[in-house]
Amino acid sequence: MRAFARFRLSDGRSVELGHGDLIGRLWSAALSLPDGRISEAHAMVSLRGQELKLLALRGRFAYEGETRSSLLLEPGQRITLAEGVSLLVEDVQLPGAVLGFEGEGLPRQVLGGVCSLLTRPRPELVPRFLPEAAAHIWTDGEAWMLRLAGSERELHPGDELEIDGRSFRAVAVELESAGHTATRLDGAVQRSLRVIANFDTAHVFREGSDPLALNGLSARIVSEVVAFDGPVPWTVLAKELWPQEDDVHLLRRKLDVSLSRLRSKLRAADVRPDLVRSDGFGHLELFLYEGDQVEDRT
Repeated sequence: MRAFARFRLSDGRSVELGHGDLIGRLWSAALSLPDGRISEAHAMVSLRGQELKLLALRGRFAYEGETRSSLLLEPGQRITLAEGVSLLVEDVQLPGAVLGFEGEGLPRQVLGGVCSLLTRPRPELVPRFLPEAAAHIWTDGEAWMLRLAGSERELHPGDELEIDGRSFRAVAVELESAGHTATRLDGAVQRSLRVIANFDTAHVFREGSDPLALNGLSARIVSEVVAFDGPVPWTVLAKELWPQEDDVHLLRRKLDVSLSRLRSKLRAADVRPDLVRSDGFGHLELFLYEGDQVEDRT
């Protein structure tokens, strides 16, 4: 129950990457490429509805000689990440449903290749291995495995778990709905927005209303998600904002506070607060409706 693409590297190795898996120079990336030509967060595999795509993040990639920001993955494609660095798509698997995980204080999320469940100070599913986590979930290519309290077992849809006094469960998520979790606010018709990102400042224009001028961390958050041009793991975004901070818990708290302040400013200006939203899988993105426009001046 996992949607994934299998890539062959230039050295002959093969690696399977699923939804949310990062390709980059970071040691924590699902596919870590320690090469100066590769950005720290170069690209990411993303499940969009019933399609698996490769999205450019801090880097760009080329396919058939054309620079791309996104690509629908299909077997046989050779993707160039940088000069002399390429990936061959060997296979793409899209099952009817994928495995998700949810619980008290934890919204439903599609599981990636390796996940760590943190329970303090609040439940959080982190898409990488953290030794201090209360539980670890990963796939061996055939089944999903759970390590809890020193023991390992397979994890199946319907399994219910009690971890650190909280209830969690594994669930089957239909593929056609796995990449779509956002809804419009109250079913209301939203006026189109024009967003201009300048890095240290950002401006949001809405028909019939005064423009909203953002600065400081609020502007940086908007500008970063505009520059990434696609869902970005919250850890990558937080490191862009606070590059000297290594404590993942402190990074999350700082980001949550900054997002809350940004959304308060949006509400106060009568701008929908889901402009920067979580996709429910540990990623943040600029969420645009039909007619919205974005200008990247970063």
